[in-house]
Amino acid sequence: MEKQSKITKKRYNILALIFGTVVINYLDRTNISVAASAIRESLDLSTVQMGSIFSIFGIAYAALQIPGGIIVDKVRLRFLYAFMLLLWSVATLFQGFINSFKLLLGLRASIGVFEAPSYPANNAIVTKWFPETERASAIAIYTSGQFIGLAFLFPVLTLIQDQVGWRGLLIISGIIGIVWAGVWYAFYRDPDQHKTVSEGELKLIKDGGGFVNTAKKTDEKEKFNWNDFFEAFKHRKLWGIYIGQFCMGSMSIFFLTWFPTYLVEFRGLDFIKSGFLASIPFLAAFCGVLLAGFSSDYLIKKGKTPEFARKAPVLIGLSLSTLIIGANFTDSTFLIIMFLTIAFFGNGLASITWIFVSLTAPKRIIGLVGGVFNLIGGLSAVIVPFVIGVLVQDGDFSPALFFIGALTVIGFLSFLLVVGKVKRIELED
Repeated sequence: MEKQSKITKKRYNILALIFGTVVINYLDRTNISVAASAIRESLDLSTVQMGSIFSIFGIAYAALQIPGGIIVDKVRLRFLYAFMLLLWSVATLFQGFINSFKLLLGLRASIGVFEAPSYPANNAIVTKWFPETERASAIAIYTSGQFIGLAFLFPVLTLIQDQVGWRGLLIISGIIGIVWAGVWYAFYRDPDQHKTVSEGELKLIKDGGGFVNTAKKTDEKEKFNWNDFFEAFKHRKLWGIYIGQFCMGSMSIFFLTWFPTYLVEFRGLDFIKSGFLASIPFLAAFCGVLLAGFSSDYLIKKGKTPEFARKAPVLIGLSLSTLIIGANFTDSTFLIIMFLTIAFFGNGLASITWIFVSLTAPKRIIGLVGGVFNLIGGLSAVIVPFVIGVLVQDGDFSPALFFIGALTVIGFLSFLLVVGKVKRIELED
């Protein structure tokens, strides 16, 4: 009786699991940036070599996005996510024992491989568990995990490294991820497999456009369809969000890779102090992404068009992100952090871009489209760290900030002019 009459809220428990996983995900992506200066000194690496270490993660991550998206469409996410978490966490832990550039390069690449399906999986889970009127908020909440996690993790990670060194930092990070893999497997279920979700909640999700019924018949095997594969590349609407994601991601990648080095080596800040100052832009980005998600869903509930409600936070955010260039025109630590904080707040506002995948991708290839979206967005993690490494060889970060600012302008134009109407692309059966 309870299962049918009461509307449970198990979808928020699932969202909490995704949030925690995103925090772990970004912990293992960015601990290398906190440790970068110490690693460079310990292993005698150049800025170009360090840029290569930052970029190799992006190369592997981007290369596996389409296969990862296809896997998300085919494999139960309870098992897939636990398996991915375990493998990338083990690779993170092993980084603490290496003594060569090549081994570090290989381990960073393996982390990129194992993390590749994570964001297509996040999007697929939210699309299964949440009605469309709550989806931007849900995406904002789990996306905020990368910002709020890092806002608190940056100072914590710098303190950990100060106590146990960069090797201890990477080993501890890996152990945390291994534990979380067990937590995920123990508690995650798809809606149709969840024993305590009520019929009322399932109906709420299904009537609101969620993909509740995910079970497949045991005697049927869904074959890969090349026509579906090409559909992910045929539509202008999708290319608009792909290009926009690349440009939006470029600023995130700067903050996740070179930002601590920028504060310590170019601006001359104390290592411990830089860890606390680095947390400020991440807190701002956290506020930005939550504001974007909840305001976008609020506008939808008030009857605003999807074009306005979904695009407005992204366009405003990308406009604010161009202010990163302002840091080039001052030597004041306060003003530098202010410009970077406003820029990253804008990046947070723009970070609900996965809502466009959720609302526009054809239903049966939502994982594949998410993979392509994250592939092209992930190319920023390949290109941007290496380009910055080249641009800053003489110790001047100004060209790097101009480079990031220019990309945000291109992203703004892509969402404004190329995406068009925010509605689902329908495919023939």
